[in-house]
Amino acid sequence: MRKITITGFITTILLLFNSCVTNPVTGERDLILMSEEQEKALGAQSDPAVVAQFGLYPDEKLQQFIKEKGQAMAAISHRPELNYTFRILDSPVINAFAVPGGYVYFTRGIMAHFNNEAQFAGVLGHEIGHIAARHSAQQQSKATLAQVGLIAGMIISPEFAQMGDAAAQGLGLLFLKFGRDDERESDRLGVEYSSKIGYDATEMADFFLTLQRTQEQSGAAIPSFLSTHPNPADRYETVNKLATEWKQKLSLTNAQVDRNSYLRLIDGIVYGEDPRQGFVENSTFYHPELKFKFPVPQGWKHMNSPQQFQMVAPDGKAMIALTLAPGETLEAAAQQLLQNYQLQPVESRSVTVNGLPALAIVADQQVQQQAQQQAQQPQLRTLIYLIQYGGNIYSMIGVSGINDFNNHAPVFTSTMQNFSVLNEPDKLNRKPARIKIETVSNSTSLLQIFQRNNVPEARVEELAILNGMQLKDRIEKGTMIKLLTQY
Repeated sequence: MRKITITGFITTILLLFNSCVTNPVTGERDLILMSEEQEKALGAQSDPAVVAQFGLYPDEKLQQFIKEKGQAMAAISHRPELNYTFRILDSPVINAFAVPGGYVYFTRGIMAHFNNEAQFAGVLGHEIGHIAARHSAQQQSKATLAQVGLIAGMIISPEFAQMGDAAAQGLGLLFLKFGRDDERESDRLGVEYSSKIGYDATEMADFFLTLQRTQEQSGAAIPSFLSTHPNPADRYETVNKLATEWKQKLSLTNAQVDRNSYLRLIDGIVYGEDPRQGFVENSTFYHPELKFKFPVPQGWKHMNSPQQFQMVAPDGKAMIALTLAPGETLEAAAQQLLQNYQLQPVESRSVTVNGLPALAIVADQQVQQQAQQQAQQPQLRTLIYLIQYGGNIYSMIGVSGINDFNNHAPVFTSTMQNFSVLNEPDKLNRKPARIKIETVSNSTSLLQIFQRNNVPEARVEELAILNGMQLKDRIEKGTMIKLLTQY
């Protein structure tokens, strides 16, 4: 037995050694259980799921801009042979991320917060750096070794709404956090890559301070590429030092910033939530284009995307998700939903929801006992309402552990039974706020400019951060600044 154990151990060590590959950035051997072909395949599999989750921002000029700059930077990266894809997602969240195989995503939210091309280029280099150094592949390998499963169906998880989706594991990679060493390396690569295509990388440091101010002002979650980073002050100093070194190394005496050209590019970009995709106001979710509304339970957190609207209980033990359900009839939609999510119906009945035909179903998730014990998951129970309206079938799924279900069921039922037709003109005609680029006509303070443009007092600090400035800053005549077209 001891001999077999030792033999198995040696075999494992040999397998792990054979899994070590040379890191293209450091030149050192890294333990990566994913081949480059698998990395590319995973990225290609994940991309449709990412696009479906967030949607692409419908602006050809911006999409072409990120594609051109991305390809120019990828060409001088440590992995120029990859077939890179660059996209701007239709999300207000301030974020940028990359997945294995050369896929890089920026949100319109982060595009709105850049104040010049050099800031954009620094973050672009940071994300390409994650791909070049194979950070995602390393994290996936570590997760595999630690037996951390990316399991669709976990309670209070974006993957619940994608049970049965083959891309769930790929999409789960987006939620793997990089360590501080990986982030420092990507900062260094962001400086190197942006400098090599001619940009002033010191602007990258300034942008990270803008992100920090945004987080402090809103109290929102820190963007993923900041969440495990070193102290912002240390990071600012390090990036500035690296930028100076690369300017000297490349004899970059006229590094590009390109403020005005970038501001013209984002003139008119949607800022914040786009009400056409649905919005929450006074504890009610409204969808002007699809013309429906329903209440958001008091105290529940919510997240909206083109694919679904999610609400999570304050204690994190229950959630409700709204999505479109495929199927021409309620019965067909129910059958497909139960099959896709591996749910076993407990009871089902026809109901009417504010005059709309609907099915109400209680169903349990089918979890094999062994898998349930390994994942330490409670068995899940769901309340599902399938509501037929406007040529669509809407699926509202309330989920909790089976032992907590009776406590949450009244909230599930109340929310779903109050789904109704949206008729209010002020909600139906709601338009998104957009960035408006204005040229300052007289030299004065930023605060006075905002006051002259009737910016509400409650939003002056928000707009100062959006411009990467302080309210007391003196703005010279002829300077371009960001305002909003409506509030």
